[in-house]
Amino acid sequence: QVQLVESGGGLVQPEGSLRLSCQASGFALDGYSLAWFRQAPGEEREGVACINNSDGEEYYADSVKGRFTISRDSAKNTHTLFLQMSSLKPEDTAIYYCNTYPPGTRWGQGTQVTVSS
Repeated sequence: QVQLVESGGGLVQPEGSLRLSCQASGFALDGYSLAWFRQAPGEEREGVACINNSDGEEYYADSVKGRFTISRDSAKNTHTLFLQMSSLKPEDTAIYYCNTYPPGTRWGQGTQVTVSS
């Protein structure tokens, strides 16, 4: 069964940092371009960052450029996707999800990120 599991979210003060992780079961993350998405209350889900499988090129939404970094650990049997988030702002508050890019139909539970003083 294909499953994506995100972790690492939490409550953080503005200008703080968090590192999100994503692991998959039922399929290997390697071989796919991968991305982080987020959904704030009352908003549509949006793409935040993407890492291309073929050349490792990274792409970021303008709202997070320079503050977020996407990376992947392709070590054997690990295959973890990360999102390092720095200089967090209240508007970054959302549930964060990982998926392939383009995204598949299955989504994980996500991990809640709340930025508040």
